[in-house]
Amino acid sequence: MRTVISVISALAIVASVALRSASAAAPAGGFTDFGVLTGETPPASTPNPPKAEPATVPQTAAATPISTAPPSAGSTNAPTTGPASLSGYVPDDKYKLRVGDKISLQILEDRDAPKGLVIADSGEMDAPYVGRVAATDKTCKQLADELKTQLEKEYYYRATVVISLDVANKLLGRIYVWGQVRTQGPIDLNVNENLTVGKAILRAGGFGDFANKKRVQVIRGATGQPAGKQTFLLNMIEKEPSISR
Repeated sequence: MRTVISVISALAIVASVALRSASAAAPAGGFTDFGVLTGETPPASTPNPPKAEPATVPQTAAATPISTAPPSAGSTNAPTTGPASLSGYVPDDKYKLRVGDKISLQILEDRDAPKGLVIADSGEMDAPYVGRVAATDKTCKQLADELKTQLEKEYYYRATVVISLDVANKLLGRIYVWGQVRTQGPIDLNVNENLTVGKAILRAGGFGDFANKKRVQVIRGATGQPAGKQTFLLNMIEKEPSISR
């Protein structure tokens, strides 16, 4: 019997990864493993270089004189600071939101507490007044700016939108292993994890007693996109696994 590994992820990135054969030479005494998502041979790990300890420079506090002079007449036109609740707030413009992320949203003009939201599987979130808004692959700053523009079109003269990330989803998706393995079922795929076919089989408890290790079938494709499905066979006994589609 054959062992089947199916890679099914809600993220479109899985469907866009091109299938490439593992052509790197295998180390003596073992076969070359195969990346489940990338279709590549995982690179050899290298030891991390030691981190240098930062130097500590003592600092002395300088006395700041306090001015007792009354404010000038033109000082009333000086720019004012933001609301108290924005003190120290810096919108995140680096991390791009993903499905399952938990965020907080607050419209300061409403004087309400921040509202907790979760990015749905569709990649959207339920925003106040406007409803469903696409959120994935956008930073908190981009999402806040877009929501501010929509709110000021119909609902506010001026809207101050604050969006922050509470908890990032650690899961990229799931793969499913069934057939002649010890434990069939789903396996969670973590972000930045280099999961190979060999590792997936080990996490499923290893091959069963009647498994055909020369015919391990891998099915890769995005959910709901049959045209993007890719199927190929692996020989997990040879030093360099042969691939056939």
